[in-house]
Amino acid sequence: MIKTKEELIREVAGNGKGGIKLALTDLKKFPGVSDKLGMFSIAEVGYGEMVDFHIHEGDAELYYILEGTGLYDDNGEMKTVTPGTVTFTPSGSGHSIKNVGEGILKFVALIIKD
Repeated sequence: MIKTKEELIREVAGNGKGGIKLALTDLKKFPGVSDKLGMFSIAEVGYGEMVDFHIHEGDAELYYILEGTGLYDDNGEMKTVTPGTVTFTPSGSGHSIKNVGEGILKFVALIIKD
């Protein structure tokens, strides 16, 4: 099954977090997928902006960094992330990410349900 961007993507500017923009995929258009995935999106974070620290319960999250430089908080351990970096936050753990580079920090965000 193949769907076009126009069929799947919903842009969310700001997302209540200032300089964050999400391209959210409508997973319900793929039968059975929304039972396993909570989110599949492209996130863009403006310079100096961040996704606040949050803890995952009942799901896990992967980020795949596409562009930019971020400072990633992995349960209190700070790490620099750049294109090609993959992060993983299992259920019961927390994370945040801040754009510390010049330009946009862009990454794929995938939430997997337990």
